[in-house]
Amino acid sequence: MALVTGLAIELMWDAWMRRALALGALADGQTSPNPLVGAVVLDEHGRLVGEGFHARAGAPHAEVGALAQAGDRAQGGTLVVTLEPCCHHGRTPPCSEAVLKAGVHRVVIALEDPDPRVAGGGIQQLRGAGLDVISGVLQSEAAFQNRAFLHRVRTGRPWGTLKWAMGLDGRTALTNGESQWISGPTARQWVHRLRSKSDAVIVGGGTVRVDDPLLTSRGLRVPEPLRVVLSRSMQLPETAQLWDTSLAPTLVAHGPEAQDRHFPSGPQRQRLSASEPEPLMQELANRGCNRVLWECGPELAAAAIRQGCIQEVAAVVAPKLMGGVPARTPLGDLGSTAMDQVVTGSLLSSERLGDDWLFQFRLAR
Repeated sequence: MALVTGLAIELMWDAWMRRALALGALADGQTSPNPLVGAVVLDEHGRLVGEGFHARAGAPHAEVGALAQAGDRAQGGTLVVTLEPCCHHGRTPPCSEAVLKAGVHRVVIALEDPDPRVAGGGIQQLRGAGLDVISGVLQSEAAFQNRAFLHRVRTGRPWGTLKWAMGLDGRTALTNGESQWISGPTARQWVHRLRSKSDAVIVGGGTVRVDDPLLTSRGLRVPEPLRVVLSRSMQLPETAQLWDTSLAPTLVAHGPEAQDRHFPSGPQRQRLSASEPEPLMQELANRGCNRVLWECGPELAAAAIRQGCIQEVAAVVAPKLMGGVPARTPLGDLGSTAMDQVVTGSLLSSERLGDDWLFQFRLAR
């Protein structure tokens, strides 16, 4: 009987944590450098009396909003939250103090916060005050939802996703360079949503010269993600859609060798230690980016993979045969000379986007 009761309680916490995860997902792409967090409050009888999510950096945290909605009904109840309540002063006061003030009896947590300012301190404070703290509920689901935040905190780099569209024969352009449009409108709309969940979208100078991309979410995110051009030569066109910063901010990054070369008017300029993906990732992490999207050409994409700047790949495959021996492919040389040296990954999902297919997979490290 005790086993059945214990299983029922575990399933109950799972169910409420799924609700909290769904709430946290509502702000996907809006909270950087902060994580995605959702919370629900149950009264002493287990009834829902409050819920909230962290909408953006500087806004109230999820548990504070949920407890405010619950009011006095939180007394003796339970807080279910996807991430350990913070215990430090930042843009907002410590959430752990708000939890203690609310008078809840129990806190159910999915994931411990790896931020060195927290790192178990919030849990310790709550337990030290006599609260019943249950941690690790749907931990893997919460870690996947916040994989970008966790990666930046642990490595000092944003989570990188590489996206490309190609035909069934692996070509990303015709032999004359023509590439618009390989994928259909449904897939292109999906890319706009992907950009809306990213803090920055990165291309190289070659993509600017050949494709003159816009790189916005088409209004799905306000403000639009930062558009980044990584250029070694700084041989950039005088006019490009990216230079119009009234639509979205643009950053042109380069190494010291290009410091004195001509710079287009409009975008910000950032000198790096080298015109390479790794120092760019460090700079974007310093700017508070949790997740970045690479929409670059094959050579820059290969360099980003070699330097550990890509964690996921999103490949759109169109039912088209483009042909041509010198035609462009998604990746340049990765340096592999044997099959046991190739980059491998695990498939995360596959889905139909109109006539196209989308394959998302995570690179193994």
